Amino acid sequence: MQNPIHSWPVDDRPREKLLKFGERQLSNSELLAILLRTGTKGESALDIGRKVIEKFKTFRNMSHTDSRDWKDFRGLGPAKLAQIRAAIEIGRRFREDELRETQPQIKSSRDLAEILMASMRDLKIEVFKVVFLNSQNRIITIEEVAQGTVNRASPFIREIFQKALAHFAVGVVCAHNHPSGDVTPSPEDRQFTRDLSEAGRVLSVKVIDHMIIGDNRYFSFADAGDLRSKG
Repeated sequence: MQNPIHSWPVDDRPREKLLKFGERQLSNSELLAILLRTGTKGESALDIGRKVIEKFKTFRNMSHTDSRDWKDFRGLGPAKLAQIRAAIEIGRRFREDELRETQPQIKSSRDLAEILMASMRDLKIEVFKVVFLNSQNRIITIEEVAQGTVNRASPFIREIFQKALAHFAVGVVCAHNHPSGDVTPSPEDRQFTRDLSEAGRVLSVKVIDHMIIGDNRYFSFADAGDLRSKG
């Protein structure tokens, strides 16, 4: 039978090790063990953490999963699975929180793709985000404005520009993901981009780009020279 974690030397216990040496000194298995807190009969939380890492390899891979992928782990019920999923989502959102504080300047589609890729590439439904920019193309904020099904999001153009005016934004970049990973624009994507550009022209808010995010790939309407209104 495995010895419970509380019987280990203090410096070997994940929680105590984190407090003494810092979270960067912990392995992925040890970080998971802290989230799980307790194990099950014959297995410590660290044993379970090691098995989870052995199966999924990375935290990113865990974000692709649903409850069926976790059913073989003893001691991992809905509550602990919810804790793991919450921690992964916190990691995703951390990058966008940083951006709100630093207000980086956007000089190319690649700059924005690097910002949005981590939070959008693994989503299982289409999500539509808008990046609001000031006159120096620095990020004011990033907001999610719509969620769709697995193959379509239906953002409201009026809402996008209402938010832009509320943030005193000079420009906007719209972005949505394709859960399939294929970044080829659909006819609906193209029509939406034309309508968006026309609305921006009328309201004097520059539509700088509309991007489609896939799995480590992206499509930029601006780069493709296809960012134009109906007029």
